[in-house]
Amino acid sequence: MKLLKLIENRYSVRNYLPKAVEDEKLNYILECARLAPSACNKQPWFFYVVTDENTKKAIAGSYDRPWVQNVPVFIVVCKDSEASWKRADGKDSGDIDAAITAEHICLAADETGLGTCWICNFDLERLTKALAIPANMEAIAIFPIGYVDEEKSKKPQKNRKALDEITKWI
Repeated sequence: MKLLKLIENRYSVRNYLPKAVEDEKLNYILECARLAPSACNKQPWFFYVVTDENTKKAIAGSYDRPWVQNVPVFIVVCKDSEASWKRADGKDSGDIDAAITAEHICLAADETGLGTCWICNFDLERLTKALAIPANMEAIAIFPIGYVDEEKSKKPQKNRKALDEITKWI
């Protein structure tokens, strides 16, 4: 599929089938994420792939919404602040690098026929405890991954600004 078509088709999925996700697909998604660019090629990311039922419940507890209770897999993207590149003024590129790799996860999931949703509104302390995330790392986003329940899901209409509203050619 062409990239533009993939981007146009992708949406935040909040209804998943109770079907296991194949390791082959998860490994493909992770490989796409691993190949993301990063500032000075520091690659300051780390991925938690969670299929364990108790850990999934703990993750769901950090984002208290009913729709995450029965997700087949979670991928949690973290940044390693000790590994990330810092600009001369102190700006830490880790959040940006993690966001790039996170979007690779979204697009790769869609390409493999899976759905996902970018979750940033979570209780950081609860999530950190649930995954025993070390102090040098910070969870950036949670991605539920699974097969879309088409009967319960409705692809929303994307409302995006026109290109001329967000672009200035100089």
